[in-house]
Amino acid sequence: MISSRTFGFFLMTPAVIIIVMLFLLPVVLTGVFAFTNMSTSTGISGGAWQISPATLQELRDRYAMPELAKRLAEPEYVIDELGLAALSKAGMGADIVADLRQRHLGETFATRRDAERAIRDISHRPSTAELKQISEQFNHSIAGARFESKAALFAGLASIGMRLTEAEQAAVAGATYTGWNWTGENFRRMVSIPSTSLSLLNTIIYVACTLTIFNIGFAMVLAITTFYMPERAAGFFRGLWLLPRISPPVLYVLLWKWLAWDTGFLSVFLAPFGIAQRNWLLDSSVNAWIFVVLINGFVGASMGMLIFSSALQAIPKLLLYASEVDGANRRQQIWHIILPQLRWPILFVTCYQTLSLLTSFDLILLSTNGGPGSATEVWALATYHTALNNYAGNLEYGYGAAMALVLVAIGIVLSPVYLRLFNYRVLVSRPLIEQ
Repeated sequence: MISSRTFGFFLMTPAVIIIVMLFLLPVVLTGVFAFTNMSTSTGISGGAWQISPATLQELRDRYAMPELAKRLAEPEYVIDELGLAALSKAGMGADIVADLRQRHLGETFATRRDAERAIRDISHRPSTAELKQISEQFNHSIAGARFESKAALFAGLASIGMRLTEAEQAAVAGATYTGWNWTGENFRRMVSIPSTSLSLLNTIIYVACTLTIFNIGFAMVLAITTFYMPERAAGFFRGLWLLPRISPPVLYVLLWKWLAWDTGFLSVFLAPFGIAQRNWLLDSSVNAWIFVVLINGFVGASMGMLIFSSALQAIPKLLLYASEVDGANRRQQIWHIILPQLRWPILFVTCYQTLSLLTSFDLILLSTNGGPGSATEVWALATYHTALNNYAGNLEYGYGAAMALVLVAIGIVLSPVYLRLFNYRVLVSRPLIEQ
């Protein structure tokens, strides 16, 4: 017979699988990708080795090897058996092939002109058309050539007479590889570029203002106000404030845009007062931030309102009746009875909404898309633009994963800070009457 413990583990298995697949695995993969240079150009599978103009530029700038880049860029003409065999197969005269073998086999020329000048000196002088055909067969330039392995790359370089030192081989291999590599450059880049500090500052402004003003403050006002209302009226107003949360995000933001457009409600309403029409949503950074906080705050306030309202219903009514008998007014009831009873719900809403705001960007994307400029581009939106959607077209999966990993680290750090701030041990301790 199956024990209750075994049966419990059996029932928990689907939940564990879902948590691992949908929560833990994405975090692990984000951490792995954060230490790569994966992008659209590198792909997510193995790459090849190719000598391109970008390769030559990287050898000059990153590896400080301009001479090596020059050698790779210049074509070389080598008269070898491979080229002579190709000429014979193409129907070139046997006398011309024999003369080339006898007089110039193994010779290397730096330019096409030098090679053609040498070819003209043979006994059976070719025509101009034949001269171009012959010189082309001995062109051993590998600029633009693609190799499937590092060994094939160095074999190709050796075939044109290029002998590289170990340092030059490492530089060429690194510069020509088109696939992704393991690297910690993402985090060094993150620290060095100015847009990082701007995105971090925007995130602090966004989270602090939305959390304190709406998700906690306004939600608390709504919950306490409806608590003192008659039951039917309270239910109506709570349902009214749920509309922003249950509305489709696109439609919800569209209503705000209609309010703020240069032909929208605000401009039409203020026009008789001599205020020029404008796009209030994007005409300045201050206005953009006001709308971003309002748009997100009205959605966040509804969740806090529900949680605080539920917690208020659990407060024994006898406490409130007794306080009224003792002469306490509404302000004193709120300060001395209600708020102390809401420490646990406030802790939960603060932790949950902070983590939610750190990673949310959908309403900002739909309303301002980080504009004007990058004034409202928070960290999560910058991560989305970097990894999944940008104007340049080269999606940087590795750098975007590194930015997302920073959000995970911030969430891990903030959680114990909040627990300590709200004195979590006291909240979960046994009541004194039970000790």
